[in-house]
Amino acid sequence: MTAWYSFGLTLLLIAAHMGLRHLIHRSLIAIGQSRQMSETRVIYVEHVFHFLLGSATLLVLAGVWGLDFARLVVLASSFFAVLGVAMVAQWSILSNITASITIFFAFPYRIGDRIRILDKDDSVTGVISEIGLFYVRLRSDNGDSVTYPANLFLQKPVRKLEGMDSHLSEQ
Repeated sequence: MTAWYSFGLTLLLIAAHMGLRHLIHRSLIAIGQSRQMSETRVIYVEHVFHFLLGSATLLVLAGVWGLDFARLVVLASSFFAVLGVAMVAQWSILSNITASITIFFAFPYRIGDRIRILDKDDSVTGVISEIGLFYVRLRSDNGDSVTYPANLFLQKPVRKLEGMDSHLSEQ
């Protein structure tokens, strides 16, 4: 490939990258507004998508610039092997991020909803005050702040409670 062709393709890929970033941003904002999600929660998910898009763009650009894919694959597989070992050591981080993205797209509850997380050993009842990248924070009836990991939040049954009357009748 000639230098001008590579340069033109690079500019085209960067323009496509910027367009996709904008499309992702607008789409996530629209989803967040339609589901009445906090802006912070939308930003968390947006960062994850932008990281994945940036990684894919860099990989394609490496091919355009003529980097040898065989060497690039060896380098990438070595990197991901080390990253995999690190993630196994900290598996909860990856599972919490994945759970948080799942919660963003398919979670029937919102900030301000009163819920009970059903756990045979220790059920938790409170109002959702924050949904973060790694956790869901509840404000319990006695005023305590309870932080529940996002991955466990998806694994436990959750019951939405309607007002104080249902709370009092269930106790």
